Amino acid sequence: MSDAPTIDPNEVRLENLKPPAGSRHPRKRVGRGPGSGTGKTSGRGMKGQGARSGKGPIETYQGGKVPIHMQQGKLRGSNHKKSMPIGPFRTHTIPVNVSSLTLFEAGSVVDVAALEGRGLVKGNTNRNWPVKILAKGEIDRALTVRAHAFSAGAKAKIEAAGGTAEVVPVRVAAATDEH
Repeated sequence: MSDAPTIDPNEVRLENLKPPAGSRHPRKRVGRGPGSGTGKTSGRGMKGQGARSGKGPIETYQGGKVPIHMQQGKLRGSNHKKSMPIGPFRTHTIPVNVSSLTLFEAGSVVDVAALEGRGLVKGNTNRNWPVKILAKGEIDRALTVRAHAFSAGAKAKIEAAGGTAEVVPVRVAAATDEH
C-alpha cells in the first residue's frame, strides 16, 4: 500500500485548501545588502550581457562561433530548396492547388483575377508574384485555367477533366525613378 495520507472527505472544504508543504517558496529579495548573499550585483555577476537589463542573447546564439546553419554549404540557384535565396535572386510564387478550382462552375474561365475574387490568391495586388497551379487534389469539371505556371501533374489533371491549361506571361512591374 502507499504511504499517502488518507483524507477525510468532510475536511476537503474551500476554507481548508492549501498547497502541499514545501511547494511554495518566498520570492528571492535581491539587492538588500551584503549580508543577504544577493546584495550589490543582485546575483548577476560582474558586467557583461547577463548583468544588463533587457532581453538577453537570442536562443540560437553560440557565443561568437559561426552558427551551424551558416556552416552548411550553399547550393547554386536561387530556387533550390537548400540554397539561400537572397536579394534580387529570390523567387516567389503563389501556389494554388487543383482541388481549390472546384469552387468554379464547369466551363468557366479561371484566371488570376478570378482566383483573387474567390480569395484563393490574397495580397498580390502590389507584389505581382506569379501564380502556379499545383496538382494536389482532384478536379471533376472542365475549366479553362490561365495562370503563370503549372506543374506537370496539374496540367495533366486539368486536361484529363476536359479543360485547358494556358500559360500567361508574368506581368513585370515597371521600375520608376522619382528623384
